[in-house]
Order: sequence, then structure tokens, then C-alpha cells
Amino acid sequence: MEMYYVANPILIKFARELRVNETEAEKVLLERISKKQVNGLRFRRQHPVLYFIADFFCPQVKLVIEVDGCVHNIPEQYEYDRNRDKELTELGLKVLRVTNGEVFNNIEEVIDKIVIMANQ
Repeated sequence: MEMYYVANPILIKFARELRVNETEAEKVLLERISKKQVNGLRFRRQHPVLYFIADFFCPQVKLVIEVDGCVHNIPEQYEYDRNRDKELTELGLKVLRVTNGEVFNNIEEVIDKIVIMANQ
């Protein structure tokens, strides 16, 4: 499949805008996974996949990483996330969700989870 898994041009533009306005948790995680620091893997930020935008995407191992804030605890958002993860999984992608709290309070555990998912 293509790099963007057939994302539409409007979504590609929106992803570019999101890169400028990343969250603090995304910044912290990016510091640890950029420049091939994790198993030599390259992660893309705010990357369009189908009609979604992944917080981080590694095409080498087909891994999507989502960094979730408290809004993801709202039942409607939780259900949306579950359906989204299912669709991404059906594309053959792996999805790892971590919370802002995990990123801020235990980044090493988050990196370990990424390594495990990347090796599956």
C-alpha cells in the first residue's frame, strides 16, 4: 500500500497543521523515539493513515502509536477509538495506545512497550 494508506489530500494538509500544534506528551515521546533511537526505527509524526491521523507511525514495522489525553476516557471517544483501532488492525497495522500520564511518568515503560510491539 501507499505511504498514506490512501489518505485524502485534505487529511494530509490537516496532519501538517497538527505537527505544528503537538501536545506536550507528544513532544516528550518524540524526543525519545526520533532519530532512530528505538531499534533503528523511523517514526513519522501526525501521519495520515486511511482517514485517520496517527500521532506516530512507523512504516517499517507497521506500528501506530496513539498518545491519549483524558478526553479519551469519555465513553463516546473510547468507542470511537476502539472502532478506529479495529479498522487500522484490519489494514495489518499494530496499534499501541499510551496515556499522557504514562509518557510523563514512566517513559521507559512506554519505550519498552514500543520495542515489544515493533518486534511482534
